[in-house]
Amino acid sequence: MTGPSALVQQLAEGEHLPADWRAPFEHVDRARFLPDRVWARVHGGYAPVDRADDPERWKRLAYRDEPVVTQVEDPPGAAVALTPSSSASMPSIVARMLAALQVEDGHRVLEIGTGTGYNAALLAARLGAERVTTVEVDPGVAAAARRSLKAALGRAPAVVTGDGAQGWRAAAPYDRTIATCSVHDVPRAWIEQTAPGGIIVLPWGTTLRNGVLLRLTVDEGPEGPVASGPVVDDAAFMWMRAQAPPRDVMAVARAGGETHDSRTGLDPHVLGDDDAWFAAGVLVPGCQWATGQGPDGAWTLWLADAASGSWASVDYEPDAREYDVQQHGPRRLWTELEAAHSWWTEAGRPARTRFGLTVAAAAQHVWLDDPGTVVRAR
Repeated sequence: MTGPSALVQQLAEGEHLPADWRAPFEHVDRARFLPDRVWARVHGGYAPVDRADDPERWKRLAYRDEPVVTQVEDPPGAAVALTPSSSASMPSIVARMLAALQVEDGHRVLEIGTGTGYNAALLAARLGAERVTTVEVDPGVAAAARRSLKAALGRAPAVVTGDGAQGWRAAAPYDRTIATCSVHDVPRAWIEQTAPGGIIVLPWGTTLRNGVLLRLTVDEGPEGPVASGPVVDDAAFMWMRAQAPPRDVMAVARAGGETHDSRTGLDPHVLGDDDAWFAAGVLVPGCQWATGQGPDGAWTLWLADAASGSWASVDYEPDAREYDVQQHGPRRLWTELEAAHSWWTEAGRPARTRFGLTVAAAAQHVWLDDPGTVVRAR
């Protein structure tokens, strides 16, 4: 069985769909918000799927609990796309984020990142279109969402074409704010436009790991409103375009340069642990990673910081107890990562859901267990 009811059943059976959100998910048909051409994940990238050419496959993608790429930046006609720029989020993630938002009847909501319009439609079905404002940076994406929302609901929420980092002050304050793109630096406008006591739900990441889901509560502070709250889930979304890290991680390493050579006893597989990975991302800011495969199970972990021109490599060899390290630039990125891993281990290997974020007027900082226990201030 394929269709809206089958998708709702999948979400309910997976315990992703709270009872108060079931009716909106039954009312809003995800397929009505997807373009006629989407891209499905294949080996090496994303392959186009056209509704006219393969309607059954297109329909299966529409009603699976999977993300669907709806826009790419690759040249037209590419057999396999490499650079997605917009997508329809995985429905179970959509449902969990809406549950985290804790909306109540009468609430007014600001959404950052309209995308297809599906999330805005669910909010409108729950609260009423007049209580939902959604902001989209891409004019073409915004126009398509307006058409889909009007066709599906009759009355569309306000769809604003603009920079999501600026929110939409004209309709503020909002009781709830939700972002469907990842950020690292939480825009001040979101906090200022959310009413005291209001909630902001957003995907948050570091250049090393994208990402987790934060639920921040807004309160008054001595220098203006402050937002603070815990990590409540995982949520890897496309970056807000203005905050997206450089895509070519290896560009820094290709520049070469004099290296500091050493050996390490820390297995580079440590980044395979999501909790260690999250902590490292917090403590080693600006660091990105890539891997290169060698023969017989050997591989290389690459770390790079484009801002400082620093890079590091660690060569993994099966059955080895120590690994060759090269580091270049003013930052010793592998040394920093080793220190971050030591801190995480000594702190009891805390799960990422024990961390949180506080955003004040002057800075934001990550904390562990309590807002007073700062991990790293920005």
